[in-house]
Amino acid sequence: MNAPDTQTSSSSLRAAIAHRFSLLDDKADDAEIDRSLRAGIELRGATPWILMLAILIASIGLNINSNAVIIGAMLVSPLMGPIVGLGYGVGIFDFFLVRRSLANLAIAAGISLLTSTLYFMITPLDEAQSELLARTTPSLWDVLIALAGGLAGIIGLTRREKSNVIPGVAIATALMPPLCTAGYGLANGDWAVFGGAFYLFSINCVFIAFAAVVVIEFLRLPHRKFVDPLRERRVKRALIAIVLVTGLPSIYLAVRLVDNEVFSSRARDFVRKEFKVVKVHVLETRLAPRTREIEVTLIGRRLPAEAIRAIEARLAPSGLQGARLLVHQAQAEDAIKIDVGSLKADILADIVRNNQQVIDDKEATIAALRAQATSSQGWVEQADAVTREFEAQYPQCGNVLVGMAAPEQGTGLIPFLSADCRRLPKAAELTRINAWLKVRMTNPESKLVLVAVRGKIVRRPPRVAATAPSSP
Repeated sequence: MNAPDTQTSSSSLRAAIAHRFSLLDDKADDAEIDRSLRAGIELRGATPWILMLAILIASIGLNINSNAVIIGAMLVSPLMGPIVGLGYGVGIFDFFLVRRSLANLAIAAGISLLTSTLYFMITPLDEAQSELLARTTPSLWDVLIALAGGLAGIIGLTRREKSNVIPGVAIATALMPPLCTAGYGLANGDWAVFGGAFYLFSINCVFIAFAAVVVIEFLRLPHRKFVDPLRERRVKRALIAIVLVTGLPSIYLAVRLVDNEVFSSRARDFVRKEFKVVKVHVLETRLAPRTREIEVTLIGRRLPAEAIRAIEARLAPSGLQGARLLVHQAQAEDAIKIDVGSLKADILADIVRNNQQVIDDKEATIAALRAQATSSQGWVEQADAVTREFEAQYPQCGNVLVGMAAPEQGTGLIPFLSADCRRLPKAAELTRINAWLKVRMTNPESKLVLVAVRGKIVRRPPRVAATAPSSP
């Protein structure tokens, strides 16, 4: 193949690649792009209500740590419009549009902060969940996400065929959760949380708008020309300065995040390797990257102080310069034996106490049964004596029965005496017999039952109708 053919092939390849990745082929008309981007800026009518409801949904999602709820809130968020409109206004040097976009963005941020703050002030769930805390420490990766999301968003908005790019960008850049987290910080007076979350929101706004400026410039959309070129250069310099001021702190935070992750990874590997050699079990490992502390809790054979110092000396060669090792160990083996002996003694004491309690309960039961038996025997003797006394005083009566009966009303049993009589005593005599029976039975409720019968009364041995209860 000669040189002209090679140049032709290279040109064709470049043309094919340029056509494949061209952003001008399916670009919408300039007037349509302008109308679409300007319409998305406005925040009136139903849009503020949608914004408040979306913020409420996102706040609940952060409060209950639900990713699905948070994503659903971001899908209905109208916050992208003013941010993209801000970038579009800067890109075409339309400062009236820039002022309108900033005003609408400020109103949207105010509504969002107010809604989320009110929610977190009244919710009973005041614990900061992981999804909420994740929005308090922005880093360089958040800048890259916002920049890439902003580029994808403005490219999608400038196409003839609109796609689902904007909802995806809203989810990726996560505009709403930082505002909700900032509201949580305000509600709880935590200014560190508020500052970190609002800084993340600022990163998203600035770099989405910056991405819009870059794409607008690349697409060569019509923009206003400055009469004074110096003023145009000043505007561009101010834009670059804002981008740098916003992005530079995130670089520091990213470096610190990477340093913390590297420290944590090296510390875990160090603990796993060093304490495996000495054959002890690591019960717990706590890492504090900010203070460079490694706290380890061990169980098993107690390590001497010399062994711990030898492990500490290997921190620096393992890439953990300046780190401190804090080791917590169980008691020595002798102390453990003493503890085991003490534990056995406690167990035996519990067994003895339980057995003694069982013995005491049985003895109490036996004593109660004996008392009941004694009481029953005394009742039989008393009933026999009452029967004989009654028959001695009233020989015309027989078939005497002494017992305990339950009355129709009331509780408990009452003594009674019943007898068959050939001739019933007179009324005055009955009164005297009743009084005698109550005194003799030591119960004022005692009853006398006499029945008149004809014929001969047979004298029989006294009978007891019922034994007395345990407590007559």
